[in-house]
Amino acid sequence: MYLVDTNIWLERLLSQDRDEEVRLFLSRQPSNLLYVTDFAVHSIGIILTRLGRSSDLTLFVNDLFIHGATNLVHLEPADTSDLLRAIDLYGFDYDDAYQYVAAYKLNLRIVSFDSDFDKTDRGRTAPKDIL
Repeated sequence: MYLVDTNIWLERLLSQDRDEEVRLFLSRQPSNLLYVTDFAVHSIGIILTRLGRSSDLTLFVNDLFIHGATNLVHLEPADTSDLLRAIDLYGFDYDDAYQYVAAYKLNLRIVSFDSDFDKTDRGRTAPKDIL
């Protein structure tokens, strides 16, 4: 089971350099094995609406949650100390700490292009590593 980081979704949504790698990864994984944090969904929403692509946000949410079985993860206020510990321990920004703690709590593999996760005990996996 995989926690898919924000940058993976954006790579596909914005047709960036590794779009095909992400497309293949997503097409080969049953959606019920994919997890995304609420933080990531909101971050994607901010980016897409700033780019004037609100309809893409609607499609994204529908694909993941309405027509798919992607799991939405959120952290509780009680997880704040874990977030702050991850920030201190790994030098994360808040976003990376949120993804890390969510993955840790649910024992998920982090799928990301962000090398900041490489310095953790969980590491990270790129989509191509799963293909």
